[in-house]
Amino acid sequence: MSASHERAASPFKQPKAVWAVAFACVISFMGIGLVDPILPALASSLHATPSQVSLLFSSYLIVTAVAMLIVGWVSSRLGAKRTLVVGLAVIVVFAALAGTSGSINGIVGFRAGWGLGNALFIATSLAVIVASASGGFGGAIILYETALGLGIAVGPLLGGELGAISWRGPFFGVAVLMATALAATLAFVPSLPKPARPTSPLAPLKALRHRGLLTMGIMALLYNWGFFTMLGYAPYPMELSAHQLGLVFTGWGLLVALFSVFFAPRLQGRFGTAPVLYANLLGLGIVMAVIAAGVKTPAVVIAAVIVSGAFIGINNTLTTQAVMLVSPVERPVASSAYGFLRFIGGGLAPYVAGKLADATDLSVPFYLGAATFVVAIPVLASGHQLLRRAEERAEEGEQVDPQIGPQVGPTLTPVTAPAAPGTAPVVVAVGAHERADVIVDAAARLARESGSPLEVVHVQQTAVVEDQVADTEPADTARDAVTRHLDRLAGQGVTATGQILVSVGDHAAAGRLLARHAARTGARAVAVGRSPRGPLAQFTDGSLTMALAHSAECTVVLVDPEHSPRTLTRDALTELRGSAA
Repeated sequence: MSASHERAASPFKQPKAVWAVAFACVISFMGIGLVDPILPALASSLHATPSQVSLLFSSYLIVTAVAMLIVGWVSSRLGAKRTLVVGLAVIVVFAALAGTSGSINGIVGFRAGWGLGNALFIATSLAVIVASASGGFGGAIILYETALGLGIAVGPLLGGELGAISWRGPFFGVAVLMATALAATLAFVPSLPKPARPTSPLAPLKALRHRGLLTMGIMALLYNWGFFTMLGYAPYPMELSAHQLGLVFTGWGLLVALFSVFFAPRLQGRFGTAPVLYANLLGLGIVMAVIAAGVKTPAVVIAAVIVSGAFIGINNTLTTQAVMLVSPVERPVASSAYGFLRFIGGGLAPYVAGKLADATDLSVPFYLGAATFVVAIPVLASGHQLLRRAEERAEEGEQVDPQIGPQVGPTLTPVTAPAAPGTAPVVVAVGAHERADVIVDAAARLARESGSPLEVVHVQQTAVVEDQVADTEPADTARDAVTRHLDRLAGQGVTATGQILVSVGDHAAAGRLLARHAARTGARAVAVGRSPRGPLAQFTDGSLTMALAHSAECTVVLVDPEHSPRTLTRDALTELRGSAA
């Protein structure tokens, strides 16, 4: 998203409330990978079979899945902060109880309680971070993505280090860290308003009547079946210590985080959502089959698990965006319905894998996991036309009747009457942040110099991170921001009009829509500022700026109050991307 910063203003200059929740997010995202390094130790110390130990995943994920159906209802009545606090408190209690347990059945039960707390937490954490951010939401989203990456990558490492001391260590470690996060949340996060309209507890289940959402949900169920089969059973054939397992899954987690945040948007922008998902699911099927065939060779299993992190990172990001595209219901409801099916698949897989491994041999669950990845391809293909039409509507910025559902992609909504035909305006795209005014003013100088009117396009984004969705700005606030820009410009004698560009996750689609809008209006130039997400995110394929620069028929200019405007030619983009890297 276009935005300015002052000498690359740091996204980490945020209120204590944002930092408190971001810290809690790191610990929360550790929750699944944390136990991987201690699975063999648990089996040995508690005299349990791998299939019994696998129930740590099943109880955690099945409870999380069922809880996803009601967290929206709970949050709409308690408010986001109270829901967050309850979730953190539940995690603290049940993580500590798991550490004190003396039996595998006790740990399985306490992990179920942990799953309930995690569902309450993850359903509200992104929304709380966005609502608590200052100076625009871009930095807050960076923090959330950073927390996601750290949690996924560091969770296995911490689990391995603490697990090398005792299998109880990771559980007590989470309890202490989450208690710290709970205290910080209580102290620093302000109370947030409840939604104007409470969510029905039946809304997620009713939403699954829509074919597009159900298709994507079943695809996610199959994908997670394979994913959690690997996560739950791959540690055994590796024949490594807890410390060594932690290092392996840290490598896996780093690839998940990198490919989720940086590479998935680039691939989506270049090839489209569905083709990338088809190739990705096939790649996962091949990797899983390699694990199955090489299950007696630890080096093969280790290498395949680490490589799978790249595919999993891509899939996690693009599947959520596809769900948002095809869902004709409110985005939080769609996210809950999708999360329910997704976690059900992840919860059932370790249980079934354990039964199969006990009855046959360890390769069979992995072959089944490979099959579920491959079967997910025709399931996704059955909804291909729905996804393609949704992407086409998104590309055209088509408005959807609010009685039917929310828009499925980026849309442009006029705030004022458009500029007179033939006036060749200068268009400036700017987000909600503390230096938006200076970017608009810099674009206004370009308009004056060329004798053109100015059109202010305020970018209002819905953040999509993993399977979480949050509106970063109310519609009324976005409209007020445009009105303030126009009033200030009128006082300066600048002729200006206003639009709101609503973007749902896919930055590239928003950039292409803006380019087509500039062509339709005969714009002389489009001005953008620097992104608070940093130059690496702004000048990589899949970003709004890159899609706009590649698609626009007119000149695209990078405006910076401290420097002369710079035309974003291909050479300039290559230089900016290289310097960012």
